Amino acid sequence: QQGLPYIKDQSALYPLHHKVQSSPDFTQYNTTLPSTQPGAEQHSRAQHSRAMPVDFNGTWEMEKSDNFEDYLKALNIDFATRKIACALAQTKVLIQEGDKMTIKTLSTFRNYELTFTIGVEMDEHTKGLDNRVVKALVNWEGDRLVCTQKGEKANRGWKHWIDDGKLYLELTCEDKVCIQVFKRKE
Repeated sequence: QQGLPYIKDQSALYPLHHKVQSSPDFTQYNTTLPSTQPGAEQHSRAQHSRAMPVDFNGTWEMEKSDNFEDYLKALNIDFATRKIACALAQTKVLIQEGDKMTIKTLSTFRNYELTFTIGVEMDEHTKGLDNRVVKALVNWEGDRLVCTQKGEKANRGWKHWIDDGKLYLELTCEDKVCIQVFKRKE
């Protein structure tokens, strides 16, 4: 099978009673992400546009980042920029207003802001990262915010969720997966 390993139950990776200690081993799983399956269908806005199931509002500070450099390599980010980006601690500011959301990624090197409406495809210019234009679609999948980005790179996107008071971000590009963990700023 082709594509990135898919984990159906991530609770095994992030138990509620302890912090993530190391990068998860995704190679042990034999299934692939739904977006890579032949005939995978996009869900309609009506299926995913509903009252927000989770309150992401707030300012979140990075605690941990696993496999970020490999993710950046998959995006063809140059060596110097990768090294700088990996050394930075990011802050995320999430603003939720019904189906409209803004996610700000702040650091001393670069800032990036993304505003979108759940279930509405948009052109996203990733000028703060790899300077590409992708077709992005963000939907709720249960209590997770899931973005699919279509463009030059295969299997690209991200997921946000909250578990045990922590904000998780899973970034994917091709066969690379980066997991970042943030704590709410008091």
